Amino acid sequence: MADLLIVLACIAPLGVYLICTRGKGEEKGRFGSIGLGLAFCYFALAHFVVTNELVEMLPSFIPERKLVIYATGVAEAVVAFGLLTRRWRDAASIAAAVLLVTFLPANIYAATNYIGVGDHKLGPDYLWIRIPLQLFLLVWALWPVFWPERVRTR
Repeated sequence: MADLLIVLACIAPLGVYLICTRGKGEEKGRFGSIGLGLAFCYFALAHFVVTNELVEMLPSFIPERKLVIYATGVAEAVVAFGLLTRRWRDAASIAAAVLLVTFLPANIYAATNYIGVGDHKLGPDYLWIRIPLQLFLLVWALWPVFWPERVRTR
């Protein structure tokens, strides 16, 4: 259920913008980035609210796992902030993509080892949902930066 809310958080600002401008607005990338920024706020918050559960999602050979969770939460918060600003939007979009690719192995590890929080407790079956979600987020992060007909609104 949380995954559906993440997708809706990404899409909602753009959807409202398109409805209000009847699809003719020139700031589609901006509103797409705002949605992703909201999702990254949620991701960052989780690193500080359910820290111990997220620590369990990392393999035991990783040193200072709790510190890693806090550091990645801070990184996600920085990305969220960047996505919500005009000046840092493009850099934050690329950083979001890098984080999503970097976190995928941890999500696969957690799912295949039945570790995690919320929907992650479904184990390997959850990968069928989690991997497409991360691919959606990856595309969503990059389309405002690399979309051929994008209109820069600086």
